[in-house]
Amino acid sequence: MKPKNGQWNWMTMLSRWSDANRMLAVAAALALAACSTQVASEPARSENVAANAVHPVSGLRVLPLQVTSRGKVHRFSVELADSPQEQSRGLMFRTELGPDEGMLFPSHPPGIRSFWMKNTPLPLDIIFIGRDGRILNIAAQTVPYSLESVYSDGIAGAVLELPGGRAAELGIGPGDKVEYKLS
Repeated sequence: MKPKNGQWNWMTMLSRWSDANRMLAVAAALALAACSTQVASEPARSENVAANAVHPVSGLRVLPLQVTSRGKVHRFSVELADSPQEQSRGLMFRTELGPDEGMLFPSHPPGIRSFWMKNTPLPLDIIFIGRDGRILNIAAQTVPYSLESVYSDGIAGAVLELPGGRAAELGIGPGDKVEYKLS
């Protein structure tokens, strides 16, 4: 729309600017909605973990893991903390961890492992796994932010962290079989 006198006045410019901003805001909102995280009606199950799944918070690869306890199979989706940097950060600063989620720390090479809860606000069950894939011991319900170390009761091939109390809730204990594939 051109003003009657052939020149743009501030009202016309403001009107055009507002129209452009409204269109830009609508376009941005549509783009943001298309990229936003969708909330599932049910929690993700470990058998549905895609081959190249990545955790939205940590950016770590997610893989399925199962624990067999007294003939019952418990499935989890676990983040893989494989590098020294990923292992040193672990679940620090995390405020949420679903009941069937966790983090796996492979031991390169296997050895006596120790963990602490520095900067970790969630209580965890720290599960030490022997080279044979069987649970050595569990440090249950570790205290958030504690600097006290917990140790494996032998040579650990990996360590699994689950939400605090989850192992007891599911009846998971020493001797149970843990299975996962790193490749």
